[in-house]
Amino acid sequence: MKAKYLLVLAIMTLGLVLGGPLSAQAPGRDWRDIPLRDVISGETFRISDFADQTVLLESFAVWCPTCTKQQEEIRKLHEQVGDRVISISLDVDPNEDEQLVREHALRNGFDWLYAVAPPELTRALIDSFGTAIVAAPSAPMILICGEESGDQEARLLKRGVKKADRLLEEIQRGCSS
Repeated sequence: MKAKYLLVLAIMTLGLVLGGPLSAQAPGRDWRDIPLRDVISGETFRISDFADQTVLLESFAVWCPTCTKQQEEIRKLHEQVGDRVISISLDVDPNEDEQLVREHALRNGFDWLYAVAPPELTRALIDSFGTAIVAAPSAPMILICGEESGDQEARLLKRGVKKADRLLEEIQRGCSS
């Protein structure tokens, strides 16, 4: 009973930190269309900009060593596939800012898209995938399979650090047409 109470309290606190109820997503606004800013280049983008491509969306926090391990595996994946897969690392810790995230990416030599999640996007991801998507130490990732039609099928991958070979298998299995 105590664990259930703590879980409810944690979810309520998360809702307050994010600025309102967890279901407060703007009607008709898809999470893929929420503007993000790459902390390295300063350019604005949306996940939907890559509608016809395969995208790996990783939520993380700078303080999380498991997240850094996952990002090392993302780098290994890109050594195999190059730019055929778009990687986006999305910082979901409301206490971290663009400068901290930029320093993390540059210090580790990670060169894909990095952004800080606006509260609206964090709420929308929770609505779509559950609270596991913001549990940084579980290395949450979403595989988004793009199609020429512009449809983007998205699914949450299993928890834990996913090795580069496993990520490639997931992409080939889930996104091959």
